[in-house]
Amino acid sequence: MNMFLLASCSLALTAQSPEPSAEAVDMSPAAEAITQLMQTHHYDPAELEAPAYRAIEASVLELGETAPDRDSFLAGFRTLWADGPFSHVNLTEAQGPAADMAAFVDSMNVGGGGATLSWDGDIAILNVTTMMGQDTIAEINAAYAEIASRSADALIIDLRENGGGAFAVLPLVRHVLTEPLNAGVFVSQPWNEANDRAPTAADLEDAAPWEGWSLRSFWAAVQTNTLTPISFDPPVENRFDGPVYVLTSSQTASAAEMAADALSASGRAVLIGERTAGEMLSQTVFDVPGGLQLWLPVADYYSLANGRIEGQGVTPAIPADASDAMNIALELIASH
Repeated sequence: MNMFLLASCSLALTAQSPEPSAEAVDMSPAAEAITQLMQTHHYDPAELEAPAYRAIEASVLELGETAPDRDSFLAGFRTLWADGPFSHVNLTEAQGPAADMAAFVDSMNVGGGGATLSWDGDIAILNVTTMMGQDTIAEINAAYAEIASRSADALIIDLRENGGGAFAVLPLVRHVLTEPLNAGVFVSQPWNEANDRAPTAADLEDAAPWEGWSLRSFWAAVQTNTLTPISFDPPVENRFDGPVYVLTSSQTASAAEMAADALSASGRAVLIGERTAGEMLSQTVFDVPGGLQLWLPVADYYSLANGRIEGQGVTPAIPADASDAMNIALELIASH
């Protein structure tokens, strides 16, 4: 979700810079494959009829005919999509078959430090910079265990530098919940082919919440289900019941936006800072000729509390410059 996903899910990976190469190669097959993959798998083909996308599509096809080598094609593609009409589009060098990427992301570690806990007296400050990594999930769970053992007076969750990722959103949100939360729903082609509106709570009455919390499971579900609801349940242990403040910035993106929205919608957290990036789609990956892989968005996300997040972002209850958000949170805690 991406997520990854998750979320968003969520799920944007940083592209590795390609090694310089002067070998001439015809990139037209890659450009044509990208166009076809977009038309086949994009969550809402109607969006591909918009002039902004059509212009990029034409430029990509032209780039395929004019780029002298693969590196030039990669660089040109990324430049074209730097301000694209929707988020979660990237072209990378293949690091392995696309079919294996979900299993890789499910099991990967980011090397530690994705979530760090510090203290200001009895105030716990949990800084989460990514939603990726099994080690990040372990760090979040360990942080909540320490918060419980020290009986923290308040919790500040800092998402100001979190660009999203995958399923670390699950433990981050659920450890502060006091009751189950139906957070939102992913929609993909099956919904958009049958509807020209956003889903409502009534549409979800017969749709079971998605379970599994693995990218392999999510990618399979979100591209075939009409609706893929997302819900969070309170934890069995180490739940924090005290006041929670969440710090956001314009760099808070993807699965981190899902987390901020869910924490706010639950009534358990007050958001402080800047409106988030508004980049809340779920992407998956496809192989492209020439040893490349295209990441494209296959699902859109609607918060049940606040509607669509892509292009809108999540607006804090207390708007502030991101650099001032921590001091504001500490002052609010002190005043209570």
